[in-house]
Amino acid sequence: MQLPEVLRMDACRPINILLTGDLDEPRLAELRAIAPDANIRVFASDADVEADIDDADIVAATITPAGLARASRLRWLHSWAAGPNHQLFPEMVASPVVMTCSKGNGAIPLAEHAMMLMMMLNRNAMRWIEGHRSRIWDPFFHGELNGSTVAIIGAGFSGQDLALKCKAFHMRTLGLRRNVQATDNFDEIYTRDRLHEMLGQADFVVVTAPNTPETVDMLGEAEFRAMKPTAFYVCFSRGGIANDAALYRAVDEQWIAGAGLDAHGVEPLPADSPFWTLRNTIVTPHNGATTRATKDRGYFIFRDNLGRWMSGEPLTNVVDKQAGY
Repeated sequence: MQLPEVLRMDACRPINILLTGDLDEPRLAELRAIAPDANIRVFASDADVEADIDDADIVAATITPAGLARASRLRWLHSWAAGPNHQLFPEMVASPVVMTCSKGNGAIPLAEHAMMLMMMLNRNAMRWIEGHRSRIWDPFFHGELNGSTVAIIGAGFSGQDLALKCKAFHMRTLGLRRNVQATDNFDEIYTRDRLHEMLGQADFVVVTAPNTPETVDMLGEAEFRAMKPTAFYVCFSRGGIANDAALYRAVDEQWIAGAGLDAHGVEPLPADSPFWTLRNTIVTPHNGATTRATKDRGYFIFRDNLGRWMSGEPLTNVVDKQAGY
C-alpha cells in the first residue's frame, strides 16, 4: 500500500513515536538506528500513551476514540495484536490514519495448539488424564489423525501453517476463503457458498479466521447440523464466529462429537459458563499463542515496517479497516 501524500511526514520537524511493549535496550537501539532523528518514547501502559498522544506521529499501542480525537498529528497506528478488532471503532475506521497489525505473529503456536486439541479430542485424552489422577489403569481403543479430513475456516497465516502440519499427519486438508485461488498446503479451497459441502466432509472443523462483520455468527445450527456426528469443532482465533448457543447445543445434543475451544464468545470465560462442563469439550484460556517467540515476531513486524516508513516504502500488514482485518 503506497501512502497518500496527506500521510507523509513533515520533514521540517522530528517524528514522535510512542510505544508500549516489552522493549529492551538492544531493541530500542535498533529502532533508533532505523529512525535516528525520531523522538522514540516507551510507555508502561496504553493510558500513559494517550496522556501524551497530542503530538504523536506514530503510535504502537491500543488507543480509544478519545485518544484518537486528540491525536491530530497521528499518521500511523500499529496494533501489537494480530486481530485489531477492538481498535476498529467507527472514528478509527473513518479516519485517514494508516493502521497495521501483528497478524501472523502467532500462526505457528496457534497451529500447534490446534494440533494438540485435535489429538486430545481424537484420542479422548481427558480419559487418560482422569485415569492418571485417579491412579486407574484404563487402556482403550482410540482414534488417529491419519487419513482424516480437516476443514480450516480461514486460509491465512495460521490456516496455512495448520494445513502444513496436518499434511505431516497424513490428513486431507480443505480450506475456506473468500476466493478459490490455489493456496499452499490445501488439497481443495472452498468459498462461503459451498460451506455446508465442506463441513459435511470434515472430521475436524477448525476456525482460524478473524472476527469481522462477515464472519460473526458464520456457524449456527444449520452449519453444525451439516457436520458429521463424529466430527469435532476447534476454534483458536476469535470467539463469536460460531454462535455460542448453537455450538453448545451441537455438542450437548450430540450433533457433533465434541469441541476444543481456545477462543470464546465472552472472555474471560465466566465461571458459570456451561462450556466449562460441556461433554467432550476442552477449554483453554485463549492462550494458544502466548509464547516469547510470538512477541518477538510481533516486534519484528513493527521494526521492519518502521524501516519501510522511513524509506517511503509500502507497509506490510496494513489493516483493511472496512473489512476488519
